[in-house]
Amino acid sequence: MGAVPDITLNDGNTIPQLGFGVYQIQPEDTAQAVGEALGIGYRHIDTAQMYGNEREVGEAIRASGLDRGEIFVTSKLNNSFHEPEDARKAFDTTLSDLGFDYVDLFLIHWPLPTVYDGDYVSTWKTLEEFKGDGRARSIGVSNFQVEHLERLAAETGTVPAVNQIEVHPYLTNEAVRAYGREHGIATEAWSPIAQGGVLEDPTIAEISGKTGKTPAQVVLRWHIERDDIVFPKSVTPSRIRENFELFDFELDPADVEAIAALDRGEDGRTGPHPDTFAYVPG
Repeated sequence: MGAVPDITLNDGNTIPQLGFGVYQIQPEDTAQAVGEALGIGYRHIDTAQMYGNEREVGEAIRASGLDRGEIFVTSKLNNSFHEPEDARKAFDTTLSDLGFDYVDLFLIHWPLPTVYDGDYVSTWKTLEEFKGDGRARSIGVSNFQVEHLERLAAETGTVPAVNQIEVHPYLTNEAVRAYGREHGIATEAWSPIAQGGVLEDPTIAEISGKTGKTPAQVVLRWHIERDDIVFPKSVTPSRIRENFELFDFELDPADVEAIAALDRGEDGRTGPHPDTFAYVPG
């Protein structure tokens, strides 16, 4: 099995292209799942304040015996804390809960253009502070549309290192990905298998049969070959391992194109739309 490749971000830092996600993993199950992933070889963990499991991620990393510098850790700002002073306090809490003095990557989780007077710019400038003092090695955004990114470019001095967006064969999100390529913003794909919705697609099944790989491996490999960063999640040890075994095969270029052709545009979206999503936890 080949090693996980690194992607160089626009600030010179590197990130493993394959990581382990902990979205919807209950706190009581998180440490074991992360420990399993680290044991298999994952060195990139993606969490968030809204997931409620940062503390357990930190516990698993310490219990692994691995050096902190070997593991790339991402977290994201809770939607409740976009106001600058709230964001500062929330970031302090993230570091405290993780038990680290820095994170490798910190993101604005959602732009919330209909909340806080749509002022995600002041939120972004606050993240610039975290990068400036070294407590966030890289900063980025999540679920930002092209117009949101253009506004950051016009009103701030830092280009996001990454944009974490919904991407899978039924929602290829090409306009946002293309903007990222043009401006040096790496794309991270969440919901990479459309919550399992693409795994029984006939095209995926055909390529699975041809390669001898599972449908999930085929789709995750498709993301890898398109140069996106991906972090599947599971609490099942065999599935965690399966999702890591993506580097001993390649897809034919025609198969990559065939999978991309499954795009359904907005009809394929599984999560909320960034232009209207306004959930702020109480």
